[in-house]
Amino acid sequence: MAKIFCIANQKGGVGKTTTTVNLAAGLAKVGQRVLVVDLDPQGNATMGSGIDKRALELSIYDVLLESSSVQEAKQHSEKAGYDVLGANRELAGAEVELVELERRERRLKAALASVDKDYDFVLIDCPPSLSMLTLNGLCCAHGVIVPMQCEYFALEGLSDLVNTIKQVHANLNADLQIIGLLRVMFDPRITLQNQVSDQLKAHFGDKVFDTVIPRNVRLAEAPSYGLPGVVFDPSSKGAQAFVEFAREMVRRIETM
Repeated sequence: MAKIFCIANQKGGVGKTTTTVNLAAGLAKVGQRVLVVDLDPQGNATMGSGIDKRALELSIYDVLLESSSVQEAKQHSEKAGYDVLGANRELAGAEVELVELERRERRLKAALASVDKDYDFVLIDCPPSLSMLTLNGLCCAHGVIVPMQCEYFALEGLSDLVNTIKQVHANLNADLQIIGLLRVMFDPRITLQNQVSDQLKAHFGDKVFDTVIPRNVRLAEAPSYGLPGVVFDPSSKGAQAFVEFAREMVRRIETM
């Protein structure tokens, strides 16, 4: 049975897509079967996996409107080693169209049920707002992975996200929980980042992942080559950290 995780944070620019594609590539490297679901109309996770969003014949848009199945719409990323359910600008229209449809927040859950046995992990890259798309992701997920920078404003955004998850847990998905907080773009030379990191560990305890993703130029360069950093430069510190994070995720799932 596939474990489904949303990579979510209502604050933009915190590295959600970078986390999604690199965790997927890291999990593939350690022998897991992975599907990435791109729920962001910008389609960055699709492009960052080496798939041209402009050339998609079928996308997550078609799956949500039930004119296509996941099996028909998914594509395999040869270089990255995982499957992708891609997105492009069409997805922005789904936001409006879903409002009037039945089971509007459970469409993705129904679609993913058909591929439950085909994958060990399904990773959902959510847009940075609490939209109908994000709600679809949260309604089908077993948990949420929250990438965050160790900065003051990140703490503000985190409290909003925790409240959202509590509401979804109470009303729509009793399985939903925060799996863990992932510290990304971390620079140990900055005093504030160390202070915020300590605050996170004091407040959230073992919900903070042991792995820390360092600020790394190679991770930032990788998307322009249509590759996750784990594949683009496996020897870089950022890539090695994501492979270690993948191993930590596998261990954490075994104890869930």
